[in-house]
Amino acid sequence: MTTRSPLRFLTATAFAALALASCAVGPRAPDATLPPSASGAFVSASTPAVTAEAARDDWWRLYDDPALDGLILQALTENNELEAAAANLRRVRAALGEARVGRLPSTTVAASGQYGRASAATVPGGNGGQPLDEGETYDVGLDVAYEVDLFGRVGGSIRAARADADSAAAALDVVRVSVAAETARAYADACSANAQIAVAERTIELQSDTADLTRRLLAAGSGNGLDTARARAALESTRATLPPLRAQRDGALFRLATLTGRTPAEASEAARACARPPQLTRPIPVGDGAQLLARRPDVRRAERDLAAAAARVNVATADLYPRITLGGSVGSTALDAGDLSNDSSFRFSVGPLISWSFPNIFAARARIEQASAGSDAALATFDQTVLVALQETETALANYANELDRRSALQAARDQAANAARLSRLRFDAGADSFLTVLDAERTLASADAQLAASDALVTTYQIALFKALAGGWSEAGA
Repeated sequence: MTTRSPLRFLTATAFAALALASCAVGPRAPDATLPPSASGAFVSASTPAVTAEAARDDWWRLYDDPALDGLILQALTENNELEAAAANLRRVRAALGEARVGRLPSTTVAASGQYGRASAATVPGGNGGQPLDEGETYDVGLDVAYEVDLFGRVGGSIRAARADADSAAAALDVVRVSVAAETARAYADACSANAQIAVAERTIELQSDTADLTRRLLAAGSGNGLDTARARAALESTRATLPPLRAQRDGALFRLATLTGRTPAEASEAARACARPPQLTRPIPVGDGAQLLARRPDVRRAERDLAAAAARVNVATADLYPRITLGGSVGSTALDAGDLSNDSSFRFSVGPLISWSFPNIFAARARIEQASAGSDAALATFDQTVLVALQETETALANYANELDRRSALQAARDQAANAARLSRLRFDAGADSFLTVLDAERTLASADAQLAASDALVTTYQIALFKALAGGWSEAGA
C-alpha cells in the first residue's frame, strides 16, 4: 500500500458520507394547525356586556381604580413566582448560547512537563538488562476540531434550544397573566367582603331596632314573648354571618400581600378600606377566537414545545449517520524547555475524523422512537391547549353573561323586598298586620340584600376570570 492510501481512504469515506447526507432528511415538524371553527366569533359573546373589539393587555385600567393599578404594577414588579420564571428564562437562554457554540470550532490549549524514565522492557532487547536513562519531556500545543454538520445534528440541537428558550419566555408570560389576574381577584375579594360586611351591619342595625321595639312592646303589655324571641333569633342569625365574611376579607388581604411580595403584616391598606368591588363602566373587549389563540401564551408555549420535540427527532435521526470532524493540532515537543522554540521540535497534524456506529444502530433507532413519541405527545398537548383555551373563554363569557342576568333579577327582588318591608311596617303601625309579618318582611329583605351583595362579588370575579382567559397582562408594554 502506498503512503497515499490512508488519505485516499479518508477522502472516499468523506464522499460517501456526503452522498448519504443527500438522503438524510429528518422528519418535519407536525402541523400545529388550528380548527377552522376556532378562529371565529365566540359562541357566548352575544351579551351587550362585551364587544368584538380587540382585547386589551392593560385590562385592569378599565376599572378606573388607581389602587388596583398600583397593586398590579407592584405585583408585576415584586412577585416571587415571576422572578423565578424570569431566572428560568435566563437559564434556558444560556443553554441556547451553549448550543450555538456547536457551530464554532472547539479549541484546546495544553502544556505539560514531565521528568522520569521508561521501563527497559519497552525497548527491544531489554537494553542489556540495564535501566534506561532518566530525562525530561516538555510539550505545548493547540488542538482545533470542527464538526461538519452534514446531517443536521448541530442545527437540530440549536433549533431545539431556541424553541426551548421561546417556550420559557411564553411560560414567563403565563405567570404574568396569572399574577395580574390573581392580584385583581384578591383585591376584588377583599372589597366584596367589605361590601357584604357593610350590608350585614346595616341589617343588624335594622334588626336591632326591631328587637328593641318588641322588647318595649312586651314591657308595655302590648307585645308577646314569641315576637321578641323571633326578632332576637333573626338578629343573632345575621350577626353569625359577620365572622366568616371578616375571615374572607383577611384571607384575601393576606393573599394580596403574598402576590405583591409582601408579608401579611404589610397587607394593602387601600384594599382593607375599599367599600365595594371594582366596577366596569364599559363593555369588555374580547376580540375573536383567532386573536385569542394568538394572544394566549400557553398556546404559544405548547407550539414551541412541539417545535423543540420535532427538532430533537432530527437530532436523534442524525445519529444514524457518520459524524465527521475536521481536526488539527500544532505544537512543540522537546527534551529541554529551552528547545521548545527550535524548528526540530515543531509538530503538526491535520485531517478528518469520521466516526460511525453502523451497523450497531439499534440504540440510535431507540432514541429516534423516544423522540418521535415525545413529538406526538407535544402535538396532542398543543391540540388540548387550544381546546382548553377556547373552553375557558367560552365558560368565562357564559358565567359573566348569566350572572349579569341573575344580578338584575336579584336587584329587582331586593327593591320589591324593601318595598314590602316598608309597607309591612306601616300596616303594623296602623294595626292592620301582626308583628310576624314585619319580621318576615325584614328577614326577606336581609336575604335579598345579602344575595345581591354576593352577586356583585361574583360579577367582578367572572369579569376577572374572563380577562384571565383572554390572556391580558402578559405584555411588557401593557404592564
